[in-house]
Amino acid sequence: MDSPHGAAVSAEGFGLKGPRGWVFRGVGLTAPPGSLVAVEGPSGSGRTCLLLALTGRMRPTEGHAEVGGARLPGRAAAVRAFSALGPVPGVSELDPAFTVAEHLRERALLRRRFDGSPRSLLRPGAARAASRAAIDTALDTVGLDLAALPKAERTSVRDLERLEALRLSLALALMGRPRLLAVDDTDLKLSGPERAAAWRLLRGLADDGTTVLAVCGEAPEGALTVRTEDRRERADATGTTDAPDTSDAEDAPATPDAPDTSTAEAAPDATGTTGTTATEDTPGAPATTTTGSTTNGKETADALTRTGRA
Repeated sequence: MDSPHGAAVSAEGFGLKGPRGWVFRGVGLTAPPGSLVAVEGPSGSGRTCLLLALTGRMRPTEGHAEVGGARLPGRAAAVRAFSALGPVPGVSELDPAFTVAEHLRERALLRRRFDGSPRSLLRPGAARAASRAAIDTALDTVGLDLAALPKAERTSVRDLERLEALRLSLALALMGRPRLLAVDDTDLKLSGPERAAAWRLLRGLADDGTTVLAVCGEAPEGALTVRTEDRRERADATGTTDAPDTSDAEDAPATPDAPDTSTAEAAPDATGTTGTTATEDTPGAPATTTTGSTTNGKETADALTRTGRA
């Protein structure tokens, strides 16, 4: 049973197939509410697509998952309603030309427009106060001090350090009080101390009850870990290779309400992957082990050419 805030996540035989092969396949996962789940693997291994599928933003091809009691793919809209995306390239990126204040005001206005009650429209003063309180709470939660920025809240996103931009993205996501938070490229371009600070922040969010899914190159100690591995690593270990799938474009998942993440994964020359996924020892979480296969960056992009933006 879910906690009042976090969402339990489970998956069995979860996979997504594009016209050139499997983006990911055979994923198994069991995570209780308030877990920190690290999706670990090389760029181009289907990590972002898995993240989007588990948050109801891409439609899987096979298997199923259950998030917060809502079964995927059938109840994807319900999962989207209580989940939020942190930074995901090509999907929920910050606008580099916007200032920090502009991003915060925009998110507050969107929440008042789409998540507020009709009565709040008749009380604009109270609505503004509530928005300000939500912004302050989110900034405090992620540890982003506007006064410490080069131009305070008027600092442009392009002038933020990588860790500061990550904190801002998380603050925007947390304004909706999500039960499930998804973060892509968590440790990308971070120094050792910055990486440690980022994981402390995400661990703190999980400890407070929010379930966190975080894509990374290297999972932190103690996280429940799902790993995707390079296809060549599996070939070396087993002495076999996986033939690429050459299915027609008709085999691509039909998800008209899913975002286009063709730029979210890695370089065009990234190699295709297969791998194992396993959970680390986590108190209260049963250990699971599965195998999976993923495609290269070109195949991932092709798998998503028929999807639209959420």
